[in-house]
Amino acid sequence: MKVAIYSRVLDESQQQYIQLFFDELHKEGIVPVIFLPFYNEVKTQLSLPETTETFSSHVDLNDQIDFVISLGGDGTLLDTVTLVRNKNIPVVGINFGRLGFLASIGREEMSEAIKALARRSYIIDRRTLIHLDSNVPMFNDVPYALNEFAIHKRDTSPMVKIHTYLNGELLNTYWADGLILATPTGSTGYSLSCDGPVVFPDACSLVLTPIAPHNLNVRPIVIPDNTIISFEVESRADDIICALDSRREIVNKSVLLAVRKENFMLNLVRLNENNFLQTLRNKLSWGLDKRN
Repeated sequence: MKVAIYSRVLDESQQQYIQLFFDELHKEGIVPVIFLPFYNEVKTQLSLPETTETFSSHVDLNDQIDFVISLGGDGTLLDTVTLVRNKNIPVVGINFGRLGFLASIGREEMSEAIKALARRSYIIDRRTLIHLDSNVPMFNDVPYALNEFAIHKRDTSPMVKIHTYLNGELLNTYWADGLILATPTGSTGYSLSCDGPVVFPDACSLVLTPIAPHNLNVRPIVIPDNTIISFEVESRADDIICALDSRREIVNKSVLLAVRKENFMLNLVRLNENNFLQTLRNKLSWGLDKRN
């Protein structure tokens, strides 16, 4: 079995856990294929198996790779999604960050998680992605997102007007600092912080959430995920910001944008003991009442 391993940087305080991770892989006879920049950083600090290989880009992730393991927080896992693309390779998120909502496997569960991979005793969650189309080139060859697409005003410019259409029919004109279109996975991220609803990961829905809307009667709305959502923007500034997950581009306000459900999905690995309700309670303190 081969697993590709992606991480951004090695924090000195995490070195012992990273070493334990590679020791567990070796114990289970799993060959690590490490992202080259990360390998160059850790090769002199860790004891790596002799079978260790490296990869440099998404092109190197072929059908010999059984899993891609993300070592870090949720941001690291979002980076991993851009490497996996449409290859259907299951992604495993081991949390070395803070919240770890997507990368839900904790450091204390590493050994258990690696044994589960070796024994194929895990569950695959299929997560919806969204795809951005525009009349100008944007986001190179990865115009998709796991969490959300967002339109923002540029820096300190006044609010923008975002004309929003569902399958060509006008839904609303949002007077706001911006607008978020979130997947069910992204409903617990940026959208939630702007008072959007929590949506179950397997719901066939998307969420439109305004950012600081000027109208008090404008609220987030849940729409079917087979809808094509298109946007036209008016702004006093020349440029606006468009974001896909943690990536962003500054484009002219005249840009025409349309978002639809991507034609492939992300396979996210979770341990049998973990589920969405447990994650809600443990990570977001859902329903926590100090009186109980």
